[in-house]
Amino acid sequence: MNPSAVVECVPNFSEGRDKVIIQAITDAIAKVSGVTLLDVDPGEATNRTVVTFVGSPDAVVEGAFRGIEAAGRLIDMRHHRGAHPRQGATDVCPFVPVRDITMGECAELARQLGERVGSALGIPVYLYEEAASRPERRNLADVRAGEYEALPDKLRRPEWAPDYGPSAWSERIEQTGATVIGARPFLIAYNVNLNTRDKRKAMKIAATVREKGMYRKDDRGEIIRDEHGVGIRDPGMFKHVKGIGWYIEEYRRCQVSVNFTNYKETPVHVVHDAIRRVADKEGVVASGGELVGMVPMEALLDAGRYYLQRQGVNPGAPDSELIATAIRSMGLDELGPFNPDERIIERRMARDGVLVSKTVRDFTDTLASDAPAPGGGSVAALCGALSTGLAAMVGQLTTGKKGYTELNTEMNEMAVAAQRLREAFLADVDADTLAFDAIMTALSMPKSTPDEKRARGKALQAATRGAIEVPLRVLERAAEALELVAVAARGNKNARSDAGVAALTAEVAAEGAWYNVLINLSGLRDEALREAYRLRADAALEAALDRSREIRAQVRLNLTTP
Repeated sequence: MNPSAVVECVPNFSEGRDKVIIQAITDAIAKVSGVTLLDVDPGEATNRTVVTFVGSPDAVVEGAFRGIEAAGRLIDMRHHRGAHPRQGATDVCPFVPVRDITMGECAELARQLGERVGSALGIPVYLYEEAASRPERRNLADVRAGEYEALPDKLRRPEWAPDYGPSAWSERIEQTGATVIGARPFLIAYNVNLNTRDKRKAMKIAATVREKGMYRKDDRGEIIRDEHGVGIRDPGMFKHVKGIGWYIEEYRRCQVSVNFTNYKETPVHVVHDAIRRVADKEGVVASGGELVGMVPMEALLDAGRYYLQRQGVNPGAPDSELIATAIRSMGLDELGPFNPDERIIERRMARDGVLVSKTVRDFTDTLASDAPAPGGGSVAALCGALSTGLAAMVGQLTTGKKGYTELNTEMNEMAVAAQRLREAFLADVDADTLAFDAIMTALSMPKSTPDEKRARGKALQAATRGAIEVPLRVLERAAEALELVAVAARGNKNARSDAGVAALTAEVAAEGAWYNVLINLSGLRDEALREAYRLRADAALEAALDRSREIRAQVRLNLTTP
């Protein structure tokens, strides 16, 4: 899986009243290295706690396992009563893709966890949604039908044998119940503010945009029903959208409350603008939006690009500008401050690294000191960020300019791609130094006994692989960046020198990273892996140097030809 992958996990535990038990479960999750606990939401009436945490795939699977293990020890389903449907101590545990991971990969994580929970903890596990083993198990309500009380009979029926774990009722299962594990899209809860107190108008607007749509009515205003007496609806405007209109006394206004069950197929900003249009037809103003809970960065970046492009502006802007544009355009700060560092999942997980956060002077002062890191690897990654930054700038200086309109689409796409690469290069400025630190840590491990020597050797080889893979991905990304620089070189002629410098800095990033791959290869014992790394590095460097020479030759020609 992609090393930058981020997964969200939202387990629901069947305990919402005993704070000691809830704390023990969340502590078990939070202690896992690489896990960031985002939210703990207990409900007394439901007797249920919803926990939200994020991290790398491996860390999240481990955190989920430890939470399920703790819940299985501490919660006794024989005594559980609550308003919410449930069939186990850990009732449901979905994995949600956030960044650089597919739904299929999240489904595989669900299967890995399910197999481990079933075998190691002796808890029956059913897979649902995107991880479901058969169509009739996709829907959580179907899997949980009859709840905990129906489990003894359910487990005896062949068609409801669990996907993992025991299928025979036992004292252990009597305590833990069964667990449902799966993968689903990220759910975004979003409210659009209206300048009316008329709940009927809010409900009409919601019914127009949501997937279920509005009920058909006859000339008398009565709902038209089918032969079974079920009301017939006209399809709404958007798939993957649930909506309702309500009045909020605190705000003294109505809202259209929307749940996005697949924001990638139906983006938040598209529905927001549709609500504005529908509201206008009702004589209502949709004045702003309110995000409930947290949001993946991608949703706001897409919104920022959308609104910039509507203005005829190149959408290849830095992430900070895209986020600010999304907040302004959708009025996300209308009801109160909107802090991206608190509301965006990726920002909560990690901020910029120590090196990237420095000023230019502080960075170069550290570089010029006797500290062994940062070194050439971090500088190579920084050169990649400078190159893609210049390419994005040229794109923005070209879009919309007279004489270049035929290049607008190409320049827009190039600048967006360049900004994405720039963020990746910046992350590797710190990653390269961390990889070096890992080698130094491994070298400092004790080696007095055979066991200590084996542990040290294993740690050193793992750290060496990391020290190779960081510059290798910088190198391969530099070759990719040069393809974008080639597009920039055809942009605004007043920025041709900038495109030339972009080519030079990308070339430095490539060859500098190549040097760092080679210097670390000598420490790798696995000859086959060493050769594979070398072949990848050589191929990427050759492609980068060839492309850079072509671009620089063209830039020189353009600059010296009257």
